[in-house]
Amino acid sequence: MTRVSSDPASGSADVHTVWRDLGLPGLIDVHTHFMPHNVLRKVRNHFDALGDQWPLAYRGDEHECLDLLRGFGVRHFTALSYPHRPDMAVWLNDWAGGFADDNPDCLRSATFYPEPGAGDYVAAAVEAGVLVFKAHLQVGGYDPRDPLLSDVWGNLADAGTPVVVHCGSGPEPGRFTGPGPFSEVLSAHPRLTAVIAHAGAPEYVEFLGLAEKYGRVHLDTTMVFTDFAEARAPFPADALPRLADLGERVLLGTDFPNIPYPYAEQLHALTRLGLGPDWLRAVLHGNAARLFGL
Repeated sequence: MTRVSSDPASGSADVHTVWRDLGLPGLIDVHTHFMPHNVLRKVRNHFDALGDQWPLAYRGDEHECLDLLRGFGVRHFTALSYPHRPDMAVWLNDWAGGFADDNPDCLRSATFYPEPGAGDYVAAAVEAGVLVFKAHLQVGGYDPRDPLLSDVWGNLADAGTPVVVHCGSGPEPGRFTGPGPFSEVLSAHPRLTAVIAHAGAPEYVEFLGLAEKYGRVHLDTTMVFTDFAEARAPFPADALPRLADLGERVLLGTDFPNIPYPYAEQLHALTRLGLGPDWLRAVLHGNAARLFGL
């Protein structure tokens, strides 16, 4: 097994070795989190409350995390945030818009919640140049089939704007997680460009099936195949050929900075799969570059 630096802040050489050996100009990470300071503090408090179950590897402020990510060679990334109550999404989107203005290498990001006017503010965000949305069914605790979201999904499907959706039941199941509820959204909006966060962990096989059924469904690699994830929700070995066949719709995601191990571990975990350099080049850079027109 490839070893990574025990000091996450000094692990850039480990990361550079992976993408340089593949002849890539760097990485595109579609699942990273930058958010208002008070929201980030609450997120970190949540993980800290888990104690040794989730020891955060990165605890720097916004500027320190940006420096680390760029130092790893990440050329483009996201600022994914997610509301857990009404009247929160617009505020988060305003913050994310300012963040993208200040950091042009960040893909302009936004979110939404099932509330009156959601369709309107999502349409306005698309018109304003948002490139990626985030929906978190576990934290948000909402049903993706809520009629208040019908226009949202329809707008995103029509625009072709990707939405990263945390709809798998890991790390803890929610009322509307699992493949069932979101599969009904896809049935109603089959042209939706959805990126299934964490490859749908732990329901990997079911979400692979959705990606095989719907040509605009993608999977992100966030935390998948790392030792941390394999100990809790192992990816079934007999499903790897199906993941290889979907190589053009698998995207690098990491959850940085909210991860309990060095950033390089995600890359080494993908390398250990043995799916070949072409697959890795597509996952680490090419697929996202094509999807977002970079």
